[in-house]
Amino acid sequence: MALPFLNYQQYHLMDNFMRAAIEEALKGRNEGGIPIGSVLVHKGEIIGRGHNRRVQKGSVILHGEMDALENAGRLTAATYRECTLYTTLSPCPMCTGAILLYGIPRVVIGENHTFMGAEDLLRANNVELTVENDETCIDMMQRFIERHPTLWNEDIGE
Repeated sequence: MALPFLNYQQYHLMDNFMRAAIEEALKGRNEGGIPIGSVLVHKGEIIGRGHNRRVQKGSVILHGEMDALENAGRLTAATYRECTLYTTLSPCPMCTGAILLYGIPRVVIGENHTFMGAEDLLRANNVELTVENDETCIDMMQRFIERHPTLWNEDIGE
């Protein structure tokens, strides 16, 4: 899937897992939904992929992170504790709760400029955060928010 906001050099320098999360976000956008994507990685392998499908499924909970966890299926507690969750946008309180519930120790965030989720809560619970503030993720969300402010506000509970 082509990444419309990346130039060739950016694309090849990007972490493969964040690239996969962005590809998920683009799937969501192309389906008429909100462009937020996520992947769950265990020992260097993607075991769950997802994107925000609230609009597509008429769901109140299918944020990108929740969809990736759902698509990973049932895992043991030990497996979750060895995972890293990649997400294109800072996790909201609901997704943060799922991260904490399952003991996922590391989260890589594409950006937190357009939305600051519950990062302080994650840090307070010893979750290792990496915030990339990737231009692609920022641009993708800014464009979406400008074009669909009502849908965006619904997604973040405003």
